[in-house]
Amino acid sequence: MSVAANAVGRPTVSFWQIWNMCFGFLGIQFAFGLQNANTTRIFQVLGAEVDQVPLLWIAAPLTGLIVQPLVGYYSDRTWNWLGRRRPYFLVGALLTSFALIAMPRSPALWFAAGMLWILDASINICMEPFRAFVADQLSPRQRPAGYAMQSFFIGVGAVVASMLPWILTQSGVSNEGAIPDAVRYSFDIGAAVLLFAMLWTVISTREYPPAELHGFADATPATEGVTPGSASRPVGRGALWLGAG
Repeated sequence: MSVAANAVGRPTVSFWQIWNMCFGFLGIQFAFGLQNANTTRIFQVLGAEVDQVPLLWIAAPLTGLIVQPLVGYYSDRTWNWLGRRRPYFLVGALLTSFALIAMPRSPALWFAAGMLWILDASINICMEPFRAFVADQLSPRQRPAGYAMQSFFIGVGAVVASMLPWILTQSGVSNEGAIPDAVRYSFDIGAAVLLFAMLWTVISTREYPPAELHGFADATPATEGVTPGSASRPVGRGALWLGAG
């Protein structure tokens, strides 16, 4: 991180630095979008009955309940040559890319179900440290911009990934057969986008060492030194935005 530093906290970063640190979310949402739009179809092609599909989908909430707390706990306590959060981005991206490529090529239902568990767990490994990553890198004043950038990439990734099989079909790729080429190639593209986006964030954004991070004046909890009146304002704004949504 370069650029104009605050005297009391983290340096102020540019728009493109925020873009770089959040770009990986595009790949994460690509994986989620492809999984959500196509997994049920893959299960049914491989012989799953309609009443079995919800049971097969139990992987999604269970992996979230198990993986997210573990990754959150250990990523707070990790530091190596790659950083604090970035090792999880890299490992999660590699595992997710493997699962995306393997899922539409599943030879049997049990294999596809296993790939869903691996895929969902791997996505959670990528995703869980990302919000903390933004909080680590940005001052409190710039964090809303960081979270807004994440939301932008979430929206773009979800829309494009969900449309990808249709786009490929319109481009002449076959949409016929048990698991058609349009679906398989969509998952391949998703794996490539995920890996590229996560590597972009890993390579383009450095992390503060723990000693430097803890030395910032804004490393203290956000509730310290907040008056009752000022503390209530974000709650009111949150309710306003919720109502507007």
